[in-house]
Amino acid sequence: MQIHTKFLGEVEIQEEEVITLTSGLLGLEEYTKYVLLPLDKDSPLAIFQSIEESQIGFVVAYPFAFRKDYAFDISEVDKKELQVEKEEDLIAYSIVTLKEPFEESTLNLLAPIVINSVKKCGKQIVLQDNQAYPLRFPIAELKGSVK
Repeated sequence: MQIHTKFLGEVEIQEEEVITLTSGLLGLEEYTKYVLLPLDKDSPLAIFQSIEESQIGFVVAYPFAFRKDYAFDISEVDKKELQVEKEEDLIAYSIVTLKEPFEESTLNLLAPIVINSVKKCGKQIVLQDNQAYPLRFPIAELKGSVK
């Protein structure tokens, strides 16, 4: 199917690539169907694009590529919503706020988007018990392999 995207123009996707968010994203709860569009095969960055509204798209990053010690627990309620059978089926992404220059961009480590890659469902989880992760963490300060 063809979709219009915020950053990449018109893109061809397969129906099985669609990820359904159980609650939408914070502030955008009415949009629940998204697709993850990699920017490059080896890049930790991708586009998380709504298939329901072309102007809703986010640059997301695999946070562990930037900060190797990033970790959080997922509640039993969230695991149930995410239909978790195996923990390794889950993948987390952080929304990136892009700035010029790129080094001034930030990652939202406080509210990752967690996706069950097998069941094609996901949820944005606001971390409650981990004050170590801010809403806007400068990419320039991240401790990982991309620096």
